Amino acid sequence: MKQLTQEWVTKAEGDFTSAGRELRAVEAPNFDAACFHSQQCVEKYFKACLCEANISFTKTHDLRLLLNLLLPLEPGWQQWRDSLIDMTTAAVEVRYPGFSANREIAEEMYKLCAEVRQTVRQSLGVTL
Repeated sequence: MKQLTQEWVTKAEGDFTSAGRELRAVEAPNFDAACFHSQQCVEKYFKACLCEANISFTKTHDLRLLLNLLLPLEPGWQQWRDSLIDMTTAAVEVRYPGFSANREIAEEMYKLCAEVRQTVRQSLGVTL
């Protein structure tokens, strides 16, 4: 695995840990942060795959755009398209006044993140 790919994986794991920590918090869980870090984890794992495959990408947080670049390599990942659009939207909206995530939304985002994470890690040959 390339050094830069490994750095993306390490950053993604940090976000996965942060999202899980917020969901498990007994006092004052931050569901907005859980959504944001779930999206960031997926984004960084997608960028790790792109990096490893020598596919250029622009600076973006749009999971749909990153997924489009990956589909020629992993066509089965199309199954996540609609959910990833929702994840991108939720991760942006929770950062500003007017929308706050609740436990249900945060758990849904984290569940999707965990699914994508596991699949991408397998694709990259990363062991748990």
